[in-house]
Amino acid sequence: MTSRFRRAVREKQFLITAEVAPPKGGNPARMLEMAKILRGRVHAVNITDGSRAVLRMSSLAASAILLQHGIEPICQMACRDRNCIGLQADLMGAHALGIRNILALTGDPIKAGDHQKAKPVFELESVRLLKLISKLNSGVDFNDKSLPDEPLDLFAGAAVDPQLKSWSGLQQRFERKLEAGAQFFQSQMITDFDRLDKFMNQIALSTDKPILAGIFLLKSAKNAEFINRCVPGVNIPQEIIDRLAKTKEPLQEGIKIAAEQVRLAQKMCQGVHLMAVKREDLIPQILDLAGIEPVGN
Repeated sequence: MTSRFRRAVREKQFLITAEVAPPKGGNPARMLEMAKILRGRVHAVNITDGSRAVLRMSSLAASAILLQHGIEPICQMACRDRNCIGLQADLMGAHALGIRNILALTGDPIKAGDHQKAKPVFELESVRLLKLISKLNSGVDFNDKSLPDEPLDLFAGAAVDPQLKSWSGLQQRFERKLEAGAQFFQSQMITDFDRLDKFMNQIALSTDKPILAGIFLLKSAKNAEFINRCVPGVNIPQEIIDRLAKTKEPLQEGIKIAAEQVRLAQKMCQGVHLMAVKREDLIPQILDLAGIEPVGN
């Protein structure tokens, strides 16, 4: 059966996804609470895999829990912590559990997270992971050996950063991911929409694979300044920081800014990926303000 997200991609709908982090512990209650709020408003809920190299529940397990509650996940899978055997085992497990959407990532460096003495793996990176998924879908493993218990049917996507300084590097990486089998692209947090427009009209114009612009809910001027300091490649404009600093209700202003960015993205690309760290419950409010209709259950 075709997943709703894959069907929406094929029907060229304006795509809405949102990010939810797995729990840091054994109780998925809060993750489920946030994901249930998003039901009917997004095509799929994106479950992170050790984002920023911070320990959390397995994205595979968390995605399976969402699926049990009728919520379609996009399961992120990073190469940092697993070799090719572990990645293939998890991809097979995902398929068997009914998970179909995979976001193939290289993974953040260990030094960024909370277990800095851990040993990174990085046997593969995102392009090679995409190629591996294509192989498994065609019925062979990493070593080109036939899978006796049937091929997989995974719908693989990749990350893209239109704000990358090297334009030629961005184009080369994007094209390699397309060739490796990426069916959709989720962007990093977008702060420069002129740059996104240029990317869409110069690099992404040659493909029909959808690009989802990353929209981040800024909660305050302090939050925006922290992101500028600590998140590589992100430069939140001073005018946005000033808007957040001058208002008496910075969170509400952040919601307005995110809604404005959703409307901008509608004119440029095929979808948005919403990130509202620890305030996923506000995503429906952002979508309402942007004039985005519910996607249905």
